[in-house]
Amino acid sequence: QVQLVESGGGLVQAGDSLRVSCVASGRTISSYPMGWFRQAPGKEREFVAAISRSGAGTYVADSVKGRFTISRDNAKNTVYLQMNSLKPEDTALYYCAARRLIGVRVEPYEYDYWGQGTQVTVSA
Repeated sequence: QVQLVESGGGLVQAGDSLRVSCVASGRTISSYPMGWFRQAPGKEREFVAAISRSGAGTYVADSVKGRFTISRDNAKNTVYLQMNSLKPEDTALYYCAARRLIGVRVEPYEYDYWGQGTQVTVSA
């Protein structure tokens, strides 16, 4: 069992940068591909970015490509999402997730463990 806790969210202005973190406990995350998802009010949870177990492979959604970067530090049991050039449409609750099976995936149902989320609000 893996417990995930996100942090680093907040209220920023359009164009600002923010880095959110996800710290795992219970088991080392080096065994798990990890992902970031987000959910805005009234909308479905959507994929943002994912990273392979070693960190060598990453994948980001088209909507954030060139602005967001996912990374991980397995020694610290932590996954990061660096968000640059933030836009009001990036406002959402951001979740990290861990997947028991190998391989990077983009669908929420492919992930087995979830954190509680951290709120990111971008003002115009």
